[in-house]
Amino acid sequence: MVTVSIGSDDVYPVALYVLEELKRRGYNVIIHGSLLTNKLEPWPDVAKDVALDVARGEASTGIVICYTGTGVSIAANKIKGIRAALCFDAQTARGARLWNDANVLALSGRATSNQIAKEILDEWFSVKQIDENERENINKIKKLEEKEIEELV
Repeated sequence: MVTVSIGSDDVYPVALYVLEELKRRGYNVIIHGSLLTNKLEPWPDVAKDVALDVARGEASTGIVICYTGTGVSIAANKIKGIRAALCFDAQTARGARLWNDANVLALSGRATSNQIAKEILDEWFSVKQIDENERENINKIKKLEEKEIEELV
């Protein structure tokens, strides 16, 4: 069974929708942040908790939500092994999975409607493997994680 970790810094309508949609689709769901506490939570903490679930292998993918989606995306990407993608439409979500091997989906609680969220989820979960033509680029991203700043300049 697929396990999805989800967290939001506030109780946005789209966050509630995505949570219920994941359950409706039969996924095992790990819940963090305001979806658990029903109060405002710090977005870096929410992103960290979801990203750690994915990085540790406790979830196969994660979904993080904040007002713009930017903060949780940045924070999640600080965790080794995480490739979070901020997506505003279905094709971006599909490309993030297919060409970037994204493992955490970031959404805007303000700008994402329930219908767009459904379309994004459809595409996100439809990709079962990466485009092999992008394997070398994805490996380059993974290698960047291992490098110290001094090695990159």
